[in-house]
Amino acid sequence: MATVKLIKYEESSSEVRAIYDDIRKTRGAEFINNFWLALANNPEQLDRTWNQVKTIMKGGALDPLTKELIYIAVSVANSCEYCIHSHTASAKKKGLTDEQYKELLEVIGLAHHTNGLVSTMQVDVDESFKQQ
Repeated sequence: MATVKLIKYEESSSEVRAIYDDIRKTRGAEFINNFWLALANNPEQLDRTWNQVKTIMKGGALDPLTKELIYIAVSVANSCEYCIHSHTASAKKKGLTDEQYKELLEVIGLAHHTNGLVSTMQVDVDESFKQQ
């Protein structure tokens, strides 16, 4: 359960409605998810965060699906259930197949395992791995 009120479109200020409208237009959907509804309690933070997401998650050197896969992995590492579900749904809309998702989960699981071993044993980083 959210610790803040979720600000629905009908209850929002004109400033928040403009951001919600941009979210809808950019995503090509009417749905405004709970994350944005919660952030609307602070319109400046809502605007700042939406603009970051819109800028960073669009295509660039990394395609949008790859960015979603990275977001899923980081969300798993941070134990953010909301973000795991949100970005998995977004990745599927961007073409993530069941086979790709299976492999992603295998890589995330492997990384957790080997990260844990390296951290436990405090293995020094090889000089050849360090960027010059």
